[in-house]
Amino acid sequence: MKKLILTAALFTGLLFAGNLKAQDAAAPPDPNAPVMQFKTDTIKYGTIPYASDGYRYFDFTNTGKEPLIIKEAHGSCGCTIPTPPKEPIQPGQSAQIKVHYDTQRPGHFIKSVTVTSNANPGTKVVYIVGDVMAKPADPAPAANTPAAPANK
Repeated sequence: MKKLILTAALFTGLLFAGNLKAQDAAAPPDPNAPVMQFKTDTIKYGTIPYASDGYRYFDFTNTGKEPLIIKEAHGSCGCTIPTPPKEPIQPGQSAQIKVHYDTQRPGHFIKSVTVTSNANPGTKVVYIVGDVMAKPADPAPAANTPAAPANK
């Protein structure tokens, strides 16, 4: 009997939790919310020299009806550092997220930047992709050759 009651309680709890989740999913998005429209979702660095300029910019526009506020932007690792604008972006206004990749890491890379804002949707992931060339070899040190004897 206890198993039957426990099973019924568990089933009822799952049904209730599922109903709450369905209600959350059914909530319509705010039609006046800001919308972050990126010019591109992926910036391609191409093949770049070791220790070269690692800065690139994601251009976007607020195509919504309310000011856009970026709450946070973070890279997928410590080698990717985004810098979002601090001030609200008004409807129709464009701005940039500055991204720096550490180009002292040779090889192929694919990194993500996650942007959290008050926009609809609230989270957007954009990517940087490229190849950093190998570190150039250090020049060989000059050979120490003995000085030629002086003629007298």
